Amino acid sequence: MGTCLTACLSACMRVGPDFQPQRESWSEHWSSTSIAQVTQIASPSDLQPDARQWWRVFHDDNLEQLIAAADANNGDLRISALRVIEARAQLGIALAGRYPQVQQANADVLYSARKRQDGFNTRSGAYVQYALGFSIGWELDFWGRFARAIESADAAFFAAQDNREDALVLVHAQVADTYFTLRTTEARLRIARENAQLQKRSYEITQKLFKSGETDELDLQQAKTQYLGTLSSIPVFESQIAVARHALCVLLGRPPGPLPELDVQPAKAGFVPLIDRAVLQDVPADLLLRRPDVRAAEHQMAAQSALIGVAKADLYPSVSLVGSLVWSASSLTGAPSTLAAVGGPSITWNLFDHGLITNNVRVQDARLQQLIVAYQESVREAAREADDAATALIAALQRDTILHDAQDAAQRSLTLANTIYREGYSDFQRVLDAQRALSAQQDAYVVNRGNAVSSLISLYKALGGGWYTGQPLLDPATRAQMQHRTDWGDLLDESKLPSAAHNVSRAPGSPAVSNQHEGPSQ
Repeated sequence: MGTCLTACLSACMRVGPDFQPQRESWSEHWSSTSIAQVTQIASPSDLQPDARQWWRVFHDDNLEQLIAAADANNGDLRISALRVIEARAQLGIALAGRYPQVQQANADVLYSARKRQDGFNTRSGAYVQYALGFSIGWELDFWGRFARAIESADAAFFAAQDNREDALVLVHAQVADTYFTLRTTEARLRIARENAQLQKRSYEITQKLFKSGETDELDLQQAKTQYLGTLSSIPVFESQIAVARHALCVLLGRPPGPLPELDVQPAKAGFVPLIDRAVLQDVPADLLLRRPDVRAAEHQMAAQSALIGVAKADLYPSVSLVGSLVWSASSLTGAPSTLAAVGGPSITWNLFDHGLITNNVRVQDARLQQLIVAYQESVREAAREADDAATALIAALQRDTILHDAQDAAQRSLTLANTIYREGYSDFQRVLDAQRALSAQQDAYVVNRGNAVSSLISLYKALGGGWYTGQPLLDPATRAQMQHRTDWGDLLDESKLPSAAHNVSRAPGSPAVSNQHEGPSQ
């Protein structure tokens, strides 16, 4: 009968708005010429890596090892996972509100002594009184206060999962971007060393010619200046490599130190790949709305919308079933024990709140409107990020061919300048100019390659790619520590944890987790 009563109460009216997605019309069919130019929609039979694990398009085992290590140990990911567990416990608190609550329980033991004088006789005695009682109250959810609170906690739970997936997107992009920054800097260091060796030979030649009187000091000093200038860039690149390695260590949840993950494929050192398009499994407009941070913003709106209903329920009378059960007894011989039970309905209605409740409803509504604007802004910002990344990638791809040809031309110019100088048809300045141009073009070519990779990573990130991880929500050590400290029941059981990724098609605000609970989470 209790189950039937609970079902009837759940069917009572819910005050407050039912959440409706606040998507702008343009977002449903958004497209971009730039994005179309550098993306490819994969067919179901395509063996290209899924956008959830886009880093596999680089076919770099070093990078995959770094991503796996970050998934297991990154501090931001661990905190975001714990917030999912916290949100699940908060949902349990909301679910508990639907059931009767013990409002007060007490137990009393009273020792009494008495002395009575009757003429010349004095009588004394002692006895003990016992009392045990408790009161129960059950607020009936006529106006949907608890249903709305559960709805809000339910949406907040999915928002926490979305935020964890957004943390995965950010961490994966940061690891990949830092890794290729490291590789780009290694390539620039190699170029600087090669050009330093080339310029050192020129400096040594001019030094011999100056000593033999075949050239003036100007050629010597210019060659020395150029050589030392290139040599001075080497410590800068070495420092940048060390800083990039330190950044990777922190992303992997460890102090600065060795990175054995970089030794899986030693041949990748200083190698910067060029990939001309992102492989997607859906159209950009749908991917944009499925970005974890956009989904989180929508679930946060749903949670706040339900809080309006919680606030509005205070405008109406609160109906509760209350009852008390009291047992009392005494150690006196012949004293009776009593058991009293009292029960009935109780109505509470704050009629003279002086606008407190009404203004609280307004506060909750204003907060919802803020979240609506923030959500719409986040979608626009996501579209801008994707378009910017695609535009930058197009520019880098166009420059790659040009810079490659410029690099070849600079190499040929240096060869010709050396030949003409040795034959006495030009001064040494042309050789120096050719060396300087070659160094600049080689460096620009590598830097542009690094920019192309960074833009591709930004494009995948802007479209919400990279939220997949093969790691459990909590690592075994953290799980064991928490279970040792607190009774978590089944809340740490991931097999009973609905996934936010599977919740994309569900309208935010409609119950998902709460329907799976038959009682308060234990």
